[in-house]
Amino acid sequence: MRKEEAVRLTSPIGLISAVSFEGEVIQRDLQKVHEKASCGIALYKGKIHNKPVVSITSGIGKTNASRGATILIERFCPVIIVNFGVGGAYPSSGMKAGDIAIAEKEIYGDEGVSLRDGFHTVETIGIPFLVKAGERYFNEFQVDKKIFKTAVSIAQVTHHASRLTVKAGPFLTLSNCTGTLKRAMELEKKFNAICENMEGAAVAHVCVSYGIPMLEIRGISNTVGNRDIKKWNLKQAAENCQNVVIEFLRRL
Repeated sequence: MRKEEAVRLTSPIGLISAVSFEGEVIQRDLQKVHEKASCGIALYKGKIHNKPVVSITSGIGKTNASRGATILIERFCPVIIVNFGVGGAYPSSGMKAGDIAIAEKEIYGDEGVSLRDGFHTVETIGIPFLVKAGERYFNEFQVDKKIFKTAVSIAQVTHHASRLTVKAGPFLTLSNCTGTLKRAMELEKKFNAICENMEGAAVAHVCVSYGIPMLEIRGISNTVGNRDIKKWNLKQAAENCQNVVIEFLRRL
C-alpha cells in the first residue's frame, strides 16, 4: 500500500451539525474534547462502527458553519465531511416531517443583488465566491457525486420499512428563514430546491476550496410555509437524520 493511501484510510470522517440536539444520537458514544483551538465549538472524537470520527457542533448560520468546517479540515484532515441536521421541505417536494433529504448540490439563496425584477445571484455581479482549477464558483456548489449516490441508496434501504420518503435534490441555504407560503413557493420555483437550511452552502463552499468530499443529509422537521412551530417535529427529524448518517458510516 502506498503511503498516501494508508494516510487516507486512517484519516477521520468529519461530522458537522449546527446545534446540539441535531447530534445527540451520534455524539452520546463519543468523547467530548475541550481544545483551545476549537474556539468554543463543541468537539467530539471517537469511533462509530470502527470508523474514526470527529464531530463538531458549529452553531447556526453560515459563519459558524464555515468556521466549524475549517477547524475540522485544518486540525483533523478528514477524508470526508458529512453535514447533517434538520431542514424545512418546500411545498412541492412531497416530503413531510421525519422524511430524509440528501443534497445533490448546495445553493446560496440570498447572496447576490436585488434589482427591479427581483433577486439575482452573484453571477450577475460577475465576481465569483471561489476560483479553483480554472472553475468559477458563484452560488452553487456540487457535492461529491459518488458519495451522494451511495448515501441515497443507503437512506432508501434504511427507511424502506418505515415508509418514510427519501428524496434527493438541490438544497437552498438562507440566512433569512422562510416564514410565509408565498415566499416558499417563490424560492422553490426560482432555485428548484427541495428544502432549505442555514449552513449547507457554507460547508460545501469550504469543502470545495480545500478539495474535501462533502455530503449533506437533512431530516425534515416541517413543510416551509406560513410559520407555525406547533406543526414541527424537530426531534423526529434529527433522530431519523442521525440514523441515516450512522448507517452511512457503517457501510462506508
